[in-house]
Amino acid sequence: MTKVVLVLEALSSGYRISEISRKTELPTSTVHRILQELAGLGWVRVDAEHRYLPGVRLMSLAGQAATGSGITQIVRPVLQRLCSSTGHTVHFALRSGEEAVYVDKLQGDRAYAMRSRVGLSIPLHSTAIGKAILAGLPEDEVRDILTRTPLKAMTSHTITDPDRLIAHLTLIADRGYAVDDKENEEHTRCIGAAILDHNAVPVGGISVSALAFDVDRTKVRTYAPLVVAAAREASQALGLPVTCR
Repeated sequence: MTKVVLVLEALSSGYRISEISRKTELPTSTVHRILQELAGLGWVRVDAEHRYLPGVRLMSLAGQAATGSGITQIVRPVLQRLCSSTGHTVHFALRSGEEAVYVDKLQGDRAYAMRSRVGLSIPLHSTAIGKAILAGLPEDEVRDILTRTPLKAMTSHTITDPDRLIAHLTLIADRGYAVDDKENEEHTRCIGAAILDHNAVPVGGISVSALAFDVDRTKVRTYAPLVVAAAREASQALGLPVTCR
């Protein structure tokens, strides 16, 4: 069972058998056998490039866990406090391979409404939550992701050069939060921080989002510590040891 869990944990970004074998330190033959069994049960799937990814049954189970009495209910009080203290829309997203997916959203008290919705997939390279997630991953894993995922220019402000993005992620890691400065949508500014699991690995993130005119750079500096604190509180609620920094 331990071997199966190791293989499942290695599926998050979509890897070939040899890569999963290297990451799990299991023999290639063992990884191949486990993947074949899981594929037959619908827990994993293989794409056209022979990369293994979470299958329909696994994604369905994850979706059920992230709603109802699962993760969203644990994190919801944190989101409510952040929304109340800033007055802006807040999001909670979980990483899903080379994207993130909104699993909860609380609308702010502004006259306008953000167009986002629960269930929407968002890029990692152009969003505050996505960049916060990438900043917490090892550089070799980030480069693997960037190699497989085109850095699409969502707006004229999107960072599309891999080396420039890597340097930007270093800054994010140092300060603990990311800013989407009109990089994913032309008139939107967001502040995001990563949510970590019990091993301090980024599995998602929390963000505050607003139209750019409503959150200038001074407000970014004001809201950033609130977002970072909320992400840490959510991480600890989900199992991150209090001693982790």
